[in-house]
Amino acid sequence: MNEKHMEEQEDQMEEIRQGYYTGERPLFGRKNLRIYDTIFGEGESPLKESRNIELYNSMFQWKYPLWYARDILVKDTTWFEMARAGVWYTDHIRVEDCAVEAPKNFRRCHDLTLKNVSIPNGAESLWQCEGAVLEDVVVKGDYFAMNCSDLDVRRLTLYGNYSFDGAKNVEVRDSKLLSKDAFWNTENVTVHDSFISGEYLGWNAKNLTLIGCTIESLQGMCYIDNLVMKNCKLLNTTLAFEYSTVEAQIDSGIKSVFNPSGGSIQAEYIEELILENDRIDPSKTRIVCRRSGREE
Repeated sequence: MNEKHMEEQEDQMEEIRQGYYTGERPLFGRKNLRIYDTIFGEGESPLKESRNIELYNSMFQWKYPLWYARDILVKDTTWFEMARAGVWYTDHIRVEDCAVEAPKNFRRCHDLTLKNVSIPNGAESLWQCEGAVLEDVVVKGDYFAMNCSDLDVRRLTLYGNYSFDGAKNVEVRDSKLLSKDAFWNTENVTVHDSFISGEYLGWNAKNLTLIGCTIESLQGMCYIDNLVMKNCKLLNTTLAFEYSTVEAQIDSGIKSVFNPSGGSIQAEYIEELILENDRIDPSKTRIVCRRSGREE
């Protein structure tokens, strides 16, 4: 895009300041707007089908504010509790420095960025989105990021169970996940330098890689096809690796290991090693306990 065209596009942007809108679809299908200090009160779908919209320091107080929209920038803006299902079927949207009190937000979006966003009631949020970037996001709610693909996640703090169920092509860095049943049914997920606490971590996943992570889990990392762990710590983690193919380098002890399907497990020690000959072939898994010098 040349400079002249950019200047012409800038000139086409209409401004709305200190607006107050109620009723159904007050700005339906509008294009090329900069909206400042504006309240969208009771009334559904105020910006449905909108294009090339910038919102600054504004408020959404009612349902479905941004559906089927495109090319959206939102900064310093609040979704209140009744602004439920706020952003669905919307492409190329960037949300920065915002508070999202409403649940069920961000569904079936493409090219979504959330930066410095708090979502204290994030139940059923970020579902089936493709190409999303999350930076410095805090979420509380179950089933976060279900069936998403191509996610780049950095410094996420999550309080909620069943996160990332069915997600594909995900990279997570420097995050804290307090999440039972995280990463179930996932494919091609890599987690770096993060803390994860929750039962049944990663079941039924394919190609799950954990690097430099600290993990606390009951029956974690089971039923996984190709689990890779490098420089991880397992704190109070019991009955790990059942029916998983695993290449694990653990920089701590492990409470108990239960019927891995194959691969290699290295740890400082394993308090309880359970290998049932009638369920698995123990010879398919190499186990090294560094503190005792024992290899099995």
